[in-house]
Amino acid sequence: MTDSGPTERSRWLWGLLGSVVLTHTALNLVRPLISYRTIAVGGEAVEVGLVTAAYALLPLVIAVSLGRFTDRAARIAWIAGLGSVILAVGSLFLAGSGGLLGLALASTVVGVGHLLCMVSAQALIARYSRPEHLDRDFGWFTAAASLGQLAGPLISGAILADASGAELLSATSTALVVAGVVAALGVLPLIPLARLRPMRRTAEQRAAPPVPTRDLLRRRRMPSALFTSLALLTAVDILTAYLPLIAESRGLSPMLVGVLLSMRAGASLLSRLTLPWMRRRWSRKALVVTSTAVAAVSLTLVALPLGGFAVLAAVLVVGGFLLGLGQPLTMAQVTTLAPEGARGAALALRIWGNRVGQVAVPAAAAGVAGAVGAPGALLFSAAILLAAAVTAAA
Repeated sequence: MTDSGPTERSRWLWGLLGSVVLTHTALNLVRPLISYRTIAVGGEAVEVGLVTAAYALLPLVIAVSLGRFTDRAARIAWIAGLGSVILAVGSLFLAGSGGLLGLALASTVVGVGHLLCMVSAQALIARYSRPEHLDRDFGWFTAAASLGQLAGPLISGAILADASGAELLSATSTALVVAGVVAALGVLPLIPLARLRPMRRTAEQRAAPPVPTRDLLRRRRMPSALFTSLALLTAVDILTAYLPLIAESRGLSPMLVGVLLSMRAGASLLSRLTLPWMRRRWSRKALVVTSTAVAAVSLTLVALPLGGFAVLAAVLVVGGFLLGLGQPLTMAQVTTLAPEGARGAALALRIWGNRVGQVAVPAAAAGVAGAVGAPGALLFSAAILLAAAVTAAA
């Protein structure tokens, strides 16, 4: 199914992008708050890593099944709305949690809400965008996510300000309630998508068995695309989780941490908006390899004690620009590699791989951080990025 021009696109893509901005604003308001709230209830680097890993635990189990459901469903916009509601509930659950177990469970609920939003949104683009517009539309989709990544940390930083000690618990509660309201508002832009024409399947298509996961993985370049996506996404997660600890050790306030994370997100937003221009000049492979390798260098520089706020800001702007390129490129690559009846499953498999990384990499990074400190987690993530760049080049 393809769109029929600008009028059709305005009826679904802009509504979808509006919802993505709101849900990702809420999500990226929540993610740093999870770290601060874990610290407020007595957690340290290891606990931060484990609570971060809990975010991806249940989504890891249901991602591929959800993707296959979107391939079969006639309408899928409602799944994005349900995801927004669950994300709001998870945020409020976090606001009321005062122990590490409650935080881990609430983090899992937030992860499920985000999964529903992501799988359904990507399936909508794969279903309704023209093939020649995939890179552009996925670029706009990830740019909308970057706008939320920019706004969320700024809001959390403004609410937390210089809170510390006992004040940190109440400040994070307030910020999490705000996140819940923003997530719930993400349902409103999706209302016009209810008018999207449903997918009609022939009797032959309905009778056809689903493409096995192993067959998707055997497709040439598919494993490399999945590994690159995993490396890039977990790098952002590790940076979001451990930058507060690194900044605290260098005397930087939560407000400045919010500014740094927003600068990183703003650079990613810029790279995704300029992706169509870059794709006309360089191949997808060249962009993926270069951006992944240089992003690894950027994370290494953040981990090293080379300077204060100004140095971190410069490195995060460069790193954020490069980290922003890989996600839309791998989305488009996975979509084009998959057969038409299994694109939702392939995109969900990509998200499943990301969730495997979001469970395994933070857990492993927590072990590294426990042994050598928070900078070790970033160095560990940089090594994974470098391995992904080598794999993509090969």
